[in-house]
Amino acid sequence: MEDRFYITSAIYYVNDVPHVGHTYEIVACDVLARYHRLKGDRTWFLTGSDEHSQNVAKAAAERGLTPAEWTDQVVPKWQDTWKSLDISFDDWIRTSEDRHVRRVQKFVNVLYENGDVYLGSYEGAYCVSCEEFKAESDLLEGDLCPIHRIPVERLSEENYFFRLSKYQDRLLAHYEANPGFVRPETRRNEVVSFVRSGLKDLSISRPSADWGVPVPWDPKHVIYVWVDALLNYATAVGYGEEPDRFAEVWPANVHMIGKDIIRFHAVIWPAMLMATGVELPHTVLTHGFLNFGGEKMSKTRGTMVYPAEVLEKFGVDSYRWFLMREVQFGQDGNFSWESMLARHNAELANGIGNLASRVLAMLGSYFGGQIPEGSAAGGGLADEVGGFVSRYREAMDDHGLSAGLAVGFDLVSRLNGYLVERAPWALAKQEGRADELAGVLYEVVEALRIAALLLWPVMPEAMDRLWADVGEPVLLSDGGGASFEELAAWGRLTPGTPTRRGEPLFPRLEAEA
Repeated sequence: MEDRFYITSAIYYVNDVPHVGHTYEIVACDVLARYHRLKGDRTWFLTGSDEHSQNVAKAAAERGLTPAEWTDQVVPKWQDTWKSLDISFDDWIRTSEDRHVRRVQKFVNVLYENGDVYLGSYEGAYCVSCEEFKAESDLLEGDLCPIHRIPVERLSEENYFFRLSKYQDRLLAHYEANPGFVRPETRRNEVVSFVRSGLKDLSISRPSADWGVPVPWDPKHVIYVWVDALLNYATAVGYGEEPDRFAEVWPANVHMIGKDIIRFHAVIWPAMLMATGVELPHTVLTHGFLNFGGEKMSKTRGTMVYPAEVLEKFGVDSYRWFLMREVQFGQDGNFSWESMLARHNAELANGIGNLASRVLAMLGSYFGGQIPEGSAAGGGLADEVGGFVSRYREAMDDHGLSAGLAVGFDLVSRLNGYLVERAPWALAKQEGRADELAGVLYEVVEALRIAALLLWPVMPEAMDRLWADVGEPVLLSDGGGASFEELAAWGRLTPGTPTRRGEPLFPRLEAEA
């Protein structure tokens, strides 16, 4: 259904607290979720914690705790961090929850009953940090994992296997018929090449583990953590137990993931869904890494920055803006204090913040702080703004985060330029030009209102303030009181409506601070 939007983040290993590198994906998900809510889509945004991992069990043991005790302590810290970033998730799935465990067992039991699971033995390379079996061709020199650059282990054990190879041709046909299934295109090409090279059956269990989901027909095994984790997208919305709820929400419109886990989501996950007769998600949207000093953030390498450090210095809206603007979606990006300061001052303090301050100050000086008489039809600027809105919607409907936010910022830049062109401060000093002054400032404040609308998904707190400052009675966080089309239409501001000039949206920051 066109008015339904289900988006998921990957669920997060909770062997430690989150760092800035973890936050890029969740903010990107939140921007899309907020945009679709603005449109009036019935939006469901899922995130959660991946708890049945060896890394979690190891972290718990190091602290003298059971895995359950450790996850009960650390999961609230992740949730609190997401709330501090204004992440508007609708549900948080924990893979240790009973609802998840029961439904995972139902799913794998269907695979087993359909003949797609068999008992075999595995010999080969395994990365403990990835919790993933590695193909020999993927290893770096010295038997190192290409992601974590640590030596892999050599395992030989009895496992249950999923007949992944059986679904090779069906997967290739799906990629061909649905070119937008894996995005961006470079990642799609990578997936297609991998599948064409030949798929091997997949281990889906580990023996003798006491932290995980027991295999329902053989409790001496637990379900391999990555199978368990992938199923969260379906278990959280009722798979196997709430058919009406599942039918209402599924399939996911967007699984947003990092590039390092693309094979799980674009190969293994759709194959398992094919095997159980469940409809496939629409899009696996893949992003790069947010690095520090050119490397993935890592405690062992001393390249770790924590969200609270950034929030303390810059605030939540500047943090979210930096993440979405600094990194071209799909590519790797880099975090640095210098680049964050530069974007804050140039784009927020000098850009949208200065624009809002100037416009509201002139309304206060020339029109008693009220919206002046202007034409609801507008002039040339109204037509221009309509073009910005169209381009924004086209980008965001296509999950084009970087392109959509660029349109919003380009509108701000255009309005700053328009002020220079029309010079309302000069008009105010000239006899007989009061009507022209009123028209110019009406156009600018109305366009500023629309800019706040376009930028709200990435900076909800600041843009709610601006929305209220220009006289809108219902905050965008409360739905705005109208449809997106009505909110984006020219001429909503009524002459005589009071505006307010509060504290600066984005005070300029100095490097020393």
